[in-house]
Amino acid sequence: MAASAESTVLAGARVVLPTGIVENGRLVVAGTKIAGAAPADAPARDLSGHWVVPGFVDIHNHGGGGASFTSGSAEDVLKGVRTHREHGTTTLVASTVTGEMDFLAQRAGFLSELVEQGDLAGIHFEGPFISPCRKGAHSEALLRDPDPAEVRKLIDAARGTAKMVTLATELPGGIDSVRLLAEHGVIAAIGHTDATYEQTVDAIDAGARVATHLFNAMPALGHRAPGPIAALLEDERITVELINDGTHLHPAALELAFHRAGADRVAFITDAMDAAGFGDGRYQLGPLAVDVKDGVARLVEGGSIAGSTLTLDTAFKRAATIDKLPVEDIVRAISANPAKLLGAYDTVGSLEPGKDADLVVLDAEFTLKGVMRKGEWLIEPQVG
Repeated sequence: MAASAESTVLAGARVVLPTGIVENGRLVVAGTKIAGAAPADAPARDLSGHWVVPGFVDIHNHGGGGASFTSGSAEDVLKGVRTHREHGTTTLVASTVTGEMDFLAQRAGFLSELVEQGDLAGIHFEGPFISPCRKGAHSEALLRDPDPAEVRKLIDAARGTAKMVTLATELPGGIDSVRLLAEHGVIAAIGHTDATYEQTVDAIDAGARVATHLFNAMPALGHRAPGPIAALLEDERITVELINDGTHLHPAALELAFHRAGADRVAFITDAMDAAGFGDGRYQLGPLAVDVKDGVARLVEGGSIAGSTLTLDTAFKRAATIDKLPVEDIVRAISANPAKLLGAYDTVGSLEPGKDADLVVLDAEFTLKGVMRKGEWLIEPQVG
């Protein structure tokens, strides 16, 4: 049962702030916000031996808990949101997959209502404006070139809640669509692309700002034809999405991205589908059937990886324990950087007075023990 936090002090943990790690830290929550000071009689929660980090921010997520953001009812979407919140994601953008244009526009209007209610942080359109050469788990029959008029139709249907559109910017209309998105304050993300290095540079110069799940669904890095990966890693204007589940990326690729781009230009995402936090079995991702076995989602036809079953607490733990990344860098990638991309860093993404009291409690081994969102414990840590 969730408990409300009127005014309380979280004491004794290692608290990760924008300025660094505070040992034996003290974090004050007053109502729904982080506060600078607490009343003398405010109750204290001893979190000694634990970490307190900002709530996670996921900008690329298709569902979870057995529920789909791409086709489910409002109840389904909220079930998926709750599932990810229980794994530490306190701010979540709902991602669509390729579908008929009219359906996607209808879906945008439906999801926008949940954004306006505060359940979602925005909408990300992944497809249909992507390359058939790099379609991944998208229906090839429904793909189309990124006509700016059709891109405009989707962002208009979202009623100001569209946050990002993934495009194969080398396709006809791609560069003009990037410019259109930039003009409307929507992130143009380069992904599911067969672009050359030079074409990618042109798209970045036109306003593209994110690499959709870097390394996946794009040409491999080559020494004579470096392709999009080199262009995306080298440009300071680009934030690169990474799926740190051990399936989508080799640890060396993850290390390369952090080394070349730097921790301030990485955003951990889940690219989760329905099975995240739910289990193996047969699922639908848009119009395509997906089998999930041993936590890996693949299309029934063709065997392509079809999103992930990742939750961000698992991504955090893997980054800390297997990849051995500094905790401050993980927090940038999993909270601060995506919050900044969304234009939401004034309210979420770090533990600072005046911001929403969104936080995650981890034990010494980086296993999730508590989640607070807007001052309310969704999972109350059972510690001293």
